[in-house]
Amino acid sequence: MSKAARKGKDVAKQATQLNNVIKTYIKAGKAAPGPPLGPVLGQRGIAIGQFCKDFNEKTKHIKPGVPLPCKIFINPDRSYDIKFNTPPVSYFLKLAAGMSKGAYQPGRQVFGKVTLKHVYEIAKIKKQDENLELVTMETLCKLIIGSARSIGIEVVRTLSAEELEPFLEEVEEKRKVIEEEFAAKKLEGGK
Repeated sequence: MSKAARKGKDVAKQATQLNNVIKTYIKAGKAAPGPPLGPVLGQRGIAIGQFCKDFNEKTKHIKPGVPLPCKIFINPDRSYDIKFNTPPVSYFLKLAAGMSKGAYQPGRQVFGKVTLKHVYEIAKIKKQDENLELVTMETLCKLIIGSARSIGIEVVRTLSAEELEPFLEEVEEKRKVIEEEFAAKKLEGGK
């Protein structure tokens, strides 16, 4: 076999191995055999019920419903390995700001506030991810601040309870008005 043919075979083998990695978000403790997870695993010959049981067992120490970025490595013998990362930055930011949804028009609307201390704490948690180990804390904090802006959260130095209460009430009223306008447009058939 020539060197070129051997190299081509090696590349094909690596491509096959890459196809056997599934990247997905699964909520902690809530893996279920239904769509979207079931069909994807079923196509690759994985016992879906066993996978769900294993996943839920491995994530039972985490608050149920927390979205976890996962990589599922499927071996040729149909066994699998699951690798978890920490929840996404947007999850932590919305949790810190007390929001359930982001802004409808980020950049124009501010629906939450977090302090620099929140940003630093989120950065400490995200630093545990493999792909962020080599990133400096300063850079990671800047990335988190950018993510906050993109979902309508303002980052402030300090935030007192006296400032937060009126802001949250104002935001709640704004959100109701925007949702009513959105529902009215939808009824009219507009986008």
